[in-house]
Amino acid sequence: MPHLRISEAANLLGVSDDTVRRWVDARNVATVKDAAGRLLVDGVDVAQYASERAVGNDDDSPTARSARNQFVGIVTRVTADAVMAQVELQCGPHRVVSLMSAEAVHDLGLEPGVVATAVVKATTVIVERSRERA
Repeated sequence: MPHLRISEAANLLGVSDDTVRRWVDARNVATVKDAAGRLLVDGVDVAQYASERAVGNDDDSPTARSARNQFVGIVTRVTADAVMAQVELQCGPHRVVSLMSAEAVHDLGLEPGVVATAVVKATTVIVERSRERA
């Protein structure tokens, strides 16, 4: 099971270290101590908190975005069969879903609670729906 330092969890959730400590004190987040005696939080609990508390923000910025975007987040779910897998990350207010081989998931050690970066590079993304909805 993956574990994170309190500061890492706070950064991923967009809250202060003290907020995460209050969650720990309220026993809402499981903890363990590492070999150096530092308190670590359960990555799965952090993933659950990230999913539950995700809120969008309005971005009215006229600034152009790069064709290559990177979103650091926490894995919230992995669904895999023998060949393919679907990996969901909560990257701040954004839910990012990636389809990849099950072998890649295994090689990268992706599981709920693990910190990962989604790199998005797309030349075309098209979503269509008929105007006639029966």
